[in-house]
Amino acid sequence: MKTVWIVNHYAEEPGGAGGGRHYSLAKHLLGQGWRSFIVGASTEHLTGRQRLGHSEKVRLEVHEGIPFLWLKTPPYSGNGLDRIRNMLTFCARALVPENLAGLERPDVIIGSSIHPFAAWAALRLARRHNVPFVFEVRDLWPQALIEMGRLKENSPVAHFMRWLEKQLYNSAAKIVVLWPNAGNYIDGLGIDQGKVLWLSNGIDLDEWPEWSPAPEKDDFTLMYFGAHGGANGLDNIIRAMSLVRASPQGAHVSLRMVGDGPQKPMLEALARQTGATNVLFEPPVPKSAIPALAAEADGFIFNLIDAPMFQYGISPRKLFDFMAAGRPTIFACRAANDPVQESGGGLSVEPGNPRILADAILRLATMPSVQRGAMGKSARHYVSAHYSYEVLAERLANGLNAVTY
Repeated sequence: MKTVWIVNHYAEEPGGAGGGRHYSLAKHLLGQGWRSFIVGASTEHLTGRQRLGHSEKVRLEVHEGIPFLWLKTPPYSGNGLDRIRNMLTFCARALVPENLAGLERPDVIIGSSIHPFAAWAALRLARRHNVPFVFEVRDLWPQALIEMGRLKENSPVAHFMRWLEKQLYNSAAKIVVLWPNAGNYIDGLGIDQGKVLWLSNGIDLDEWPEWSPAPEKDDFTLMYFGAHGGANGLDNIIRAMSLVRASPQGAHVSLRMVGDGPQKPMLEALARQTGATNVLFEPPVPKSAIPALAAEADGFIFNLIDAPMFQYGISPRKLFDFMAAGRPTIFACRAANDPVQESGGGLSVEPGNPRILADAILRLATMPSVQRGAMGKSARHYVSAHYSYEVLAERLANGLNAVTY
């Protein structure tokens, strides 16, 4: 049995508030001959929950067979100096030998770039232990920040981040990316594409019931759950639902918006302004409650703004949740990949056009239930074959074996 350390500042144990990508991969890597140790920060990113006691600096605990090492980090809110202090504290404590003394010696170390400083710490650890470094790219830093207007192209910070980014790419024995065309971006930096391994986000189907068709009923319920942020472009959905409400065919159609985020107050105001009374806003639910929640929907909407960064592809957890639920999805996004179209699991339309989206909603709502059921079943089958964490873990194990011989 080989050992991999996965350094992810924002790692989540089972039942945590955020994504469980590395837990799910670690669980299925065991069947591929790899034992994982996940190194994360004690401060939970989405909630601010502190996992460690006041006097604790480190704790190793096992969740459903997977060891997690929590390093003490200070609290923060927002994206200011406190968050930077949190990042740097995590990196500093990851490099203190006694903090990691309880872990088995690694054969390879993965550094996940939720932010590049954590990946840099993983690189330093790999050099210390004389093992290969695998760079997992979760965001195209700094390119994503530049394209979203949060960072100036020629600023000193951008130049430093580009230098650090290239150092990590050059030092990696393998580069794991979440988007199918990210290799094109990496090739543009002069990095060998042969090091690139596409490993999308996925779905743990052990958490989902077997597929069954939606029950027959007179009304039609759409659902969106997830972040209410700027990149999601959810105002497009609200405007589309106001058009659906104005149509005679849309009297029985409603939308449940489940989740939270900085755009939620604006979206609630927009629904009132446009008369979209067919939209119900609901609070977020724990991750464990999502399969039961998704079973209440007749269909889903996945929506993103039209942005240059999506030319490299997308890897959204919630889309795979929608598909695992076995219901059709309306995909309103322009990206390099479209799992809904690839699977035949719904309808795909251009982003940012409420009229076109409204027409797709009405088309889906008035479609024979047998046809919708066939779409949902195709989506479920496709995500099981291509995006289950069992399949993804096998692909990752092959990549790790290739660099450890």
